Amino acid sequence: MSESTTELRASLEGAAKVVRAFSGRVPRVALVLGSGLGAWADEIDDAVRIPYEEIPGIPSSKVKGHAGNLVLGTKEGVPVVAMQGRVHLYEGHSAQEIVFGTRLMLTLGAETLFITNAAGGIDPAFSPGDLMLIDDHLNLTGDNCLRGENDDSLGPRFPDMTRAYDRELGAMADEVAAADGYALQRGVYAGLLGPTYETPAEIRMLQAIGANAVGMSTVLEVIAARHMGARILGVSCITNLAAGISKTELSHDEVKETAERVRDRFVGLLSGVLAKLGDA
Repeated sequence: MSESTTELRASLEGAAKVVRAFSGRVPRVALVLGSGLGAWADEIDDAVRIPYEEIPGIPSSKVKGHAGNLVLGTKEGVPVVAMQGRVHLYEGHSAQEIVFGTRLMLTLGAETLFITNAAGGIDPAFSPGDLMLIDDHLNLTGDNCLRGENDDSLGPRFPDMTRAYDRELGAMADEVAAADGYALQRGVYAGLLGPTYETPAEIRMLQAIGANAVGMSTVLEVIAARHMGARILGVSCITNLAAGISKTELSHDEVKETAERVRDRFVGLLSGVLAKLGDA
């Protein structure tokens, strides 16, 4: 193992030691909570909140709607750890920095990852406020967090991405939504670099290659989590229709407003799947 990969393992263990000094709880499920969705972490029981600034290796986001805390506790009787906010490639961070928090949560003991985001709807059948179960993704960021030397202690050199998103977890999410009286959308999430919203021509391109929703996150974290063997549930909150489909100009305010409007439904979905995992 090279010096760089040895340093990654040492950095993860060092950060985990810091976190364990705040809380010795061993999480079962990890969560990454995207734009406007961090409020879910406020409902974690017996919560211990650790600002990212206290944890070596986790950069802090400057984007509004991302609180910047690692939260440990329980929800629906399941030990959890949640990233309340995330960083993005467009902020100037490397792909490896983007996924450090995800890797840390798995290093702490989590074996399942729930990952959420705010996304633009490309599918004409989508409406702002829909929740889309991610079936698959397109990594169009131009980077990969596994680029460089591989740390075999974390995962294989060439991880299989055939089923990046766990079907059993997806079925649980469908059941929770149906019990709450609505149906989840399903589709392919395209992860782009940002920070600009896409042009209408880019949206037409994404439609042509099979994308149903588009955003500026998620794909790198999923790659890192699969590299480490985690099961993954991915859900997008469709906060706006994409350029050329929407009749208005796109804005981050619209993203935050829509995410807040569907917060209770989103919280209920995540909590319901956790409850099913707890029963299992």
